[in-house]
Amino acid sequence: MLRSLALVLTTTASLALPALAAPATVAADSATDAGRAAAARAAVYAATARYQQHSNAVKAGYVPDKYCVANRSGAGALGYPHFNHAYDNSVDPAKPAALFYEDDGHGGKRLTGVQWVVFDRDGNPATDDDRPTMFGMPFKGPNRGNFPGQPVHYALHLWLWKKNPQGAYETFNTAVTCLPGTTRPVPAPPA
Repeated sequence: MLRSLALVLTTTASLALPALAAPATVAADSATDAGRAAAARAAVYAATARYQQHSNAVKAGYVPDKYCVANRSGAGALGYPHFNHAYDNSVDPAKPAALFYEDDGHGGKRLTGVQWVVFDRDGNPATDDDRPTMFGMPFKGPNRGNFPGQPVHYALHLWLWKKNPQGAYETFNTAVTCLPGTTRPVPAPPA
């Protein structure tokens, strides 16, 4: 009896130990993923800190849009997008394709957030087998182009220079507003 009880206990222990170790492995993987995400966010801060000075962004090839982009279907805005198309398709945290600025109230611009844009391989908004991730977050999309010539794409926003009450990765920041008269005029409907 003792011998069979010892065999049962040994067998049970050998089966239970891997199960007990699994949560530690999962926790370690989660900690590793969180560490990678934190390191990637730190890389974004380091790479974009110089763009707090608006002229540095322009010198680096970020072309400003003259219009502020407001959320037409709700609260918040993107602000003034500045695109550097050399970084389209970048999933390098240090090379966002867009920077977002808001009016600083003194005639200048203040950096609020960044965006990465990755083109959809098949150009079909109904498929998403090539969705990229960064910071452990899936990119949103695929979306149709926002301007003529922009292909179907995925996008990831990060509001690292101005807190977004809705979340750091939301498309529009409800704490960003467009001043009256600064948004792109809506085309009049055909008569």
